[in-house]
Amino acid sequence: MKDFLMPVFLLAFAAYLGFGILTMDVPEGTAFPGPAFFPGLIAVGLGLFAVLLTVSALRTRKRAHAEDAGSAAPRSSVDWASFAWIAGGFLGFALLLTTLGWVIGGALLFWCVARGFGELRHGRSLLVGVTTSSLTYIAFDMLLGLSLPSGILGWGF
Repeated sequence: MKDFLMPVFLLAFAAYLGFGILTMDVPEGTAFPGPAFFPGLIAVGLGLFAVLLTVSALRTRKRAHAEDAGSAAPRSSVDWASFAWIAGGFLGFALLLTTLGWVIGGALLFWCVARGFGELRHGRSLLVGVTTSSLTYIAFDMLLGLSLPSGILGWGF
């Protein structure tokens, strides 16, 4: 059952984004790509990852069931520490976004999720997080003309 927690979480978040996109007030005549484009890409990506994780979990279960046929295999439990890193990262990101800003908040979110998935190279995770969140910040500014929260960095492009 624990193999399906992350796909359910991803699908729920994709549905939340989809609902937000559908109920978003977009002015008439808004040029492509528009304010729903990037959230739409993220929602589709989350849905795709959820499907891929579900297929992987089903294949793993089928393989394990075939190997353990006739023997009582111990049930695995949820890794609550990993779940706490990921859920806590999202909660912290949501609560501190306006204070820390997109670049720092996104980098810390990336680090928490990577830590939750078992990554032990913390410096590398932070570097990738800072790079990704910085590129996202620039893309939203340059391509969409939308400002993400700059927080304590105070860039305010």
